[in-house]
Amino acid sequence: MKLALLYNRISKELNIVNKYRDRSVGADAIGGSYAYFIKVEKKLIIKIRSMYMNEKDKMLAGEIYDANYDKELIEERLKVKDKCFEYNNIKPSNIEERTKLMKEILGKHKKSFYIEPPFHCDYGYNIEVGENFYSNHNLIILDGNKVVFGDNVFIAPNCGFYTAGHPLDYERRNKGLEYAKPIKVGNNVWIGGNVVVLPGVNIGDNVVIGAGSVVNKDIPSNVVAVGNPCKVIKEL
Repeated sequence: MKLALLYNRISKELNIVNKYRDRSVGADAIGGSYAYFIKVEKKLIIKIRSMYMNEKDKMLAGEIYDANYDKELIEERLKVKDKCFEYNNIKPSNIEERTKLMKEILGKHKKSFYIEPPFHCDYGYNIEVGENFYSNHNLIILDGNKVVFGDNVFIAPNCGFYTAGHPLDYERRNKGLEYAKPIKVGNNVWIGGNVVVLPGVNIGDNVVIGAGSVVNKDIPSNVVAVGNPCKVIKEL
């Protein structure tokens, strides 16, 4: 019933659009009607998808979802946080045990990687690390969506990769709603200490990110970038 009502309402809007499109009107009006048509169609798709998606599906699709009160996501976070707690309290000399447990935490990994404790993440299964990956102490990855690292990525201490974001309006934010956009880091990347990488950012290959940077936009390959916000200062 809910779906049928939604279709009827959107169909009325589409009929209005088609009337404008079929009339002999100026180019500006035609362009406006098509823009409206696309907007309505997008709204329809989002609403229908949300009816058939659970909160985890919405999270992985980059849509607004219930992060704080969904039972499945809470259980998954607690499970991996227990593993992170265990990992962070293994003796530093017991490298074999640490590596074995980290393989259980990560979604994908290659043969050679090393992550200094403490390490923290939200789910773990959304994190992929390439060959010869190294992270110094206190790496934090909020992996509501994919966080993918290429080969030969070196990360200095106290860095954060945050796929999570929140609505600007406080009413939705206070309900525990948020979104998650994927982060991707290319090959041969060195990230300095205290760097924060924000939702939806892509960092290219052969890049150096200076210490203390806040990376809120994509960084192309073969550059040095630094600052808040992070900007390219040199080509390599």
